[in-house]
Amino acid sequence: MAAKTGDGSRTPQVQDPARFAWTAWTLLIVVVALGLSLDLGSKQWAFERVANQPVQIDRAAALADPGYSPIPPHDGIVALPGSLLDFRLVLNSGAVFGIGAHQRWFFISFSVVAVCVAMFLFGWRTEAKNRMLHIGIAMILAGALGNLWDRLLIGRVRDFLHMLPGWKLPFGLHWPGGSPEVWPWIFNIADVLLLAGMGLVMLDMWRRGRAEAKDRQESLLNSP
Repeated sequence: MAAKTGDGSRTPQVQDPARFAWTAWTLLIVVVALGLSLDLGSKQWAFERVANQPVQIDRAAALADPGYSPIPPHDGIVALPGSLLDFRLVLNSGAVFGIGAHQRWFFISFSVVAVCVAMFLFGWRTEAKNRMLHIGIAMILAGALGNLWDRLLIGRVRDFLHMLPGWKLPFGLHWPGGSPEVWPWIFNIADVLLLAGMGLVMLDMWRRGRAEAKDRQESLLNSP
């Protein structure tokens, strides 16, 4: 079934929207709860264990002073051998991978809008049986809520995952910020959930696009 738009074209309607399916809601809530718990729990653990002492963050100071950092000098923890992953603490005032520093209210507003859009897409633009898309949306929600929690209650986002520490770009190349490291950003589980969720959503869109193109081709071949 399709609905007619203002220009006379037709857009497909969702036959069995997810907002009416308790199984879809259960999957969404479980994945969001697991992802959010993993993100917040890992941040709490990291800021208690990675440095030589537990790091206590003063929210008022974090909001008032752009240079505030209660994190003591520390060597970090090797999480994966071969310089694949280290744990190292930073407080991030930007978005994913530290992009857009000191734009707290912009990212708070953006996160709220993203959560609302994701919930609308889940409830009104997905079918009850589309589990891959629901998992992707749930991961995006968990990541957005995890970093939103930090921005609202702590003042900055807690990051601690440093991938490929010490790996240098070839030929003396540098990133625009001046870093010669292959991966200079430090991130958290929420960032991983956001990117993985977007990847699942894009994969689902690609699969659906291929299936629809195949159906149209078969319809043309079978038409008299």
